Amino acid sequence: CRIQRFSRTLNSSHNRSHLALIDVKGFDPKDISVKVKDGKVTVLAEHREEHNTSVSKTCNYRKFMKEFSLPSGVSEDEVTYSL
Repeated sequence: CRIQRFSRTLNSSHNRSHLALIDVKGFDPKDISVKVKDGKVTVLAEHREEHNTSVSKTCNYRKFMKEFSLPSGVSEDEVTYSL
C-alpha cells in the first residue's frame, strides 16, 4: 500500500507495540527526520523545490511536523522507527 510505504511506524523494541503511524505521503525519505528527546518524539518533513526558466522562477515549499509524548514506561533508547 502506498500509504504504508510513506509512513513511519514508531515502536518500542522492548515490547514491540506501536506508538504511532504517521502519514508523510508526498515527501521523499530524505526529507523526513525523527528525533527523540526529553520524552517526546518529533517527526519533521520538509521539501523545497525551485524551478527557474528564462522568464520566471517558482518555488514550492512544504513542511509537516508532528510531536507527541512517549507513554510512561517507554525509554527514549527503546524507540525505533521505519519507513
